[in-house]
Amino acid sequence: MNIYVGNLPYSVQDSELREAFEAFGDVISAEVIYDRRSQRSRGYGFVEMEYDDEGQDAINALNGSNFQGRELRVDESKPKREVQPSGSQRPGRNRNQSRRKSKRPQTAENGSGLLGFIKRIFS
Repeated sequence: MNIYVGNLPYSVQDSELREAFEAFGDVISAEVIYDRRSQRSRGYGFVEMEYDDEGQDAINALNGSNFQGRELRVDESKPKREVQPSGSQRPGRNRNQSRRKSKRPQTAENGSGLLGFIKRIFS
């Protein structure tokens, strides 16, 4: 079972996180997440436990508990969403598509540019 642990003190190390959860069963891994640029803790981590029932016991016991002066938020980890490439837009929107649709498409048939302007004036 994968478990999300939030509101961790920034000084917590992987080993301390592991120790907190080992009281409830076999811990496969415990990892505090760090910012790539600053190399500082981001204040949350993930714990993977061998058995679901032990993981649920840990969640029930540790959620809302005081851990080194901080109230933990512990919950079952949600599956990771597919990450879109940087600069991508909302689904269903073409990058070249304008936000507002023109009432009259700009084509040579209806006369765009100076020639189209003159045609519209004298029509």
